[in-house]
Amino acid sequence: MNPLCEDNFSDESHSLSYEEIIKKYGKLIYHYIFSLVKHKELAEDIYQEALIAGYIAYPKFSDSKKIKSWLYTIAVNKCRDYWRKEKRMKRFWEEAVYTYVEENADTMPPPEEIIISQCSKEEMLDTLEELPAMYKEPLMLFYYDNRTLVEISHQTKTPLSTVKTRMKRAKDKLKPKVAKKLVNI
Repeated sequence: MNPLCEDNFSDESHSLSYEEIIKKYGKLIYHYIFSLVKHKELAEDIYQEALIAGYIAYPKFSDSKKIKSWLYTIAVNKCRDYWRKEKRMKRFWEEAVYTYVEENADTMPPPEEIIISQCSKEEMLDTLEELPAMYKEPLMLFYYDNRTLVEISHQTKTPLSTVKTRMKRAKDKLKPKVAKKLVNI
């Protein structure tokens, strides 16, 4: 046995050493943590953190009859700590990405906007006229009437996914036509 354990736990109120407790309940605690986080390596990391926290707090623990529930509580708290940290990191990345997009939105317009601005409105309208009506309508509403995809969906009584598909197909059909016109400029 580790001399450190003997010194820390020579107290008579602790009938079992911490090492014996871990041998007895360790697998149960690990499986419980794994059932909460559903990831082997993460469960191992949290399990180690829980064991260390338990080892540090064990000398102050007094009721040996409730040792198992005490270990489960430590395990749950370590999982909650991880989830809080993960949530904070996720929020940080979402905010950072949003800020990045927001900052760059002013400096660099989307490619479609560049193409539209390079071609005169008349040329673009002529090019759009060559498209079938079902592709032309969403583009006109989006770029010229400044409608959102949801608004276009409601106005045309078309499912949102269909509006998105038509927008994509219309852009795909326009690219070669606009590229020809840009070469001629």
